[in-house]
Amino acid sequence: VHLVESVGGSVQSAGSLRLSCAFPYTSSTYCMALFCQAPATERAGVALIVSDVSTTYADSVKGRFTISKDNAKNTLYLQMNSLNPEDTAMYYCATTNHGIPGLCRLQYEYNYWGQGTQVTVSS
Repeated sequence: VHLVESVGGSVQSAGSLRLSCAFPYTSSTYCMALFCQAPATERAGVALIVSDVSTTYADSVKGRFTISKDNAKNTLYLQMNSLNPEDTAMYYCATTNHGIPGLCRLQYEYNYWGQGTQVTVSS
């Protein structure tokens, strides 16, 4: 399964970006998520969506980022607003092959990953 992410970009602090991730299929029952990894840090969860309606966000992005899906286009989106330099990282989309809510928070449950895209926020 090959996931294709859009090109990220560079913005100034308080700016916005939208990342997209194309899947070869879309299942409303699977877990779909975005993770980020800054230099010298471990990859961490940013946002996830399950069953099209259940979303979860990292505390650091709540109120600023929104994850959504367009099943007709087989595409996952992450709208990022009010960006700050701490959001600078490589961002990866990923999906599981199940939709078990209790497991969606576990990074190792994600079988398929995008290639990653760089987001850089300058102050």
